[in-house]
Amino acid sequence: MVTAYIHWNVDPEIINIFGLSLRYYGLLFVGGLMVCIYVLSRIFKQQGIPLEHLEKLSMYGVIGVFVGARLGHCLFYDPVYYLTHIAEMLLPIAPAQGGGYEFVGYQGLASHGGAIGLIIAIIVYSRKTKEPALKTIDMMGIVAPLAGFFIRMANLMNSEIIGRPADVPWAFVFHRIDEIPRHPGQLYEALCYITFFGVMMLIYKKRWAKFQTGIFFGTSITLIFTARFFIEFLKERQESWEESMRFDMGQWLSVPFILVGIGFIVWGIYRTKKGFIPHKTVAQPTPSRQSRRKAKR
Repeated sequence: MVTAYIHWNVDPEIINIFGLSLRYYGLLFVGGLMVCIYVLSRIFKQQGIPLEHLEKLSMYGVIGVFVGARLGHCLFYDPVYYLTHIAEMLLPIAPAQGGGYEFVGYQGLASHGGAIGLIIAIIVYSRKTKEPALKTIDMMGIVAPLAGFFIRMANLMNSEIIGRPADVPWAFVFHRIDEIPRHPGQLYEALCYITFFGVMMLIYKKRWAKFQTGIFFGTSITLIFTARFFIEFLKERQESWEESMRFDMGQWLSVPFILVGIGFIVWGIYRTKKGFIPHKTVAQPTPSRQSRRKAKR
């Protein structure tokens, strides 16, 4: 019997030259960050923010997202192991079969940890550049779903974070895992996130001047983690100890982000109704030599 299932057997490794591996995950992870930075550069230009500030934000953001995502995975999902194997938490290595360690790359990144790392990075950036933290976090909220899209596509290329068995026509058979048709949970999330990015860009074009009071950030993380919460019901549990839980770890970790997002939306709407005018730094022209002479007189 011929089925309409999608048979997925993509090799995660694109090419290997002299032991150096180029993988889809790394390519999409870095490519996604570059696309987000490009979108932010357009926003910075429209808002009159120096591009030098974007360079700092990009540096802090990349470090914050990566470190937060890695530590989040280790501490949220397997703290007992990683707290006794610190080297494996910090370095891209794992025990080799013949003894010692081998390079395996960073296997395991948690989006919740990445979100926390990004928020910390924005706070550091704001202190260094004196840019309003609220305005910056709103701008990051615009591109956050775009980053999530690239990460979930990377998960799809890795045949990881697979869905539960399903008989829907669009089910994927991940041949690198088993021969069972499953929900493509990664693709569900990716499609949600790219849609949310479109929504955020539309709101930015129509309401930026009025709503940059935390509403963008709140809307973004509420949409992202609400989608994550419900799609988790269609995904396999990532750890065996989650099987006995009503909600898995990804869902429990999503709840605080949803509540914080709703809080930012409510707070932002309240400030907007009260007539709050977002802070805007206007560069003052440097006095000319002639005007300085007149001032002295």
